[in-house]
Amino acid sequence: MENLEELFRKIGVVPVIAIKDADTAVPLAKALVKGGLPAAEVTFRTDAAEESIRRMAAEVPEIYVCAGTVLDPETAERAVKAGARAIISPGLNLDTIDWCLSHDVPVIPGTMTPTEVELCMRKGLRFVKFFPAKAAGGVPMLNAFAGPYASMHFMPTGGVKPDNLADFLGCKNVVACGGTWIVPGDALANGDFAAIEKLASDAAAQVREIRG
Repeated sequence: MENLEELFRKIGVVPVIAIKDADTAVPLAKALVKGGLPAAEVTFRTDAAEESIRRMAAEVPEIYVCAGTVLDPETAERAVKAGARAIISPGLNLDTIDWCLSHDVPVIPGTMTPTEVELCMRKGLRFVKFFPAKAAGGVPMLNAFAGPYASMHFMPTGGVKPDNLADFLGCKNVVACGGTWIVPGDALANGDFAAIEKLASDAAAQVREIRG
C-alpha cells in the first residue's frame, strides 16, 4: 500500500472512468499515459469493465489499472484476475477489505464518517477514499479528520473539479483526488482521445503547479 500511495501522490489525480466499449480501453490508456496521468480507476458500472481492465493491463503496462465501484469480494476477485492492481470501492465493505488483505491486494475503501475511518484503521489501512467528497463536507471535513486521524490519508472523489482541485490537494491528509472530468463520456464514445490526452495533460500541469 505504501508504494501505491507514493505513486498516487506523484500523479495527484486518478481518472475515474466508466467504459462502455472495451475497444476504447487501450487507446484511452495510452492517451492517459501520454497526458501524464498513468493511472486509471475503471469502474464496474458497465459490462465492459472487466474486459477493459484486462486489455489495459495486458497492452499498456505503463498504466496502473485499478478497479472501481467494487461492491463485493466476488467482483474484486474478477477484477484482480483480469489484471487490476488495486481495488477501490465507494463505500466500506468489510468482506471486500478482508478478501483484498488476505490476497495481498491493495484496497482503497470508501469512507465518509469518523466511524468508517476508524473501522479502516482497525483493519490496518492508512489510505482510504473519501466519497462523495463534496457532498460529504469537502475540504472542511477533510481538515476535521486531520486532527483525530493524523495518520490517515485520503483520496477525495466525487465533486472534485479543476476549479476546486487546489483546495482538495492543499489538504495535508490528501494523497490524490479521483477525477471524473478527465475522461468525458462523450469524448470516449466519439473516440476523441486527443481531447482526453489534453484534459489529462492539463490536470497533470495543474497538479505540478499546486504541489510544485
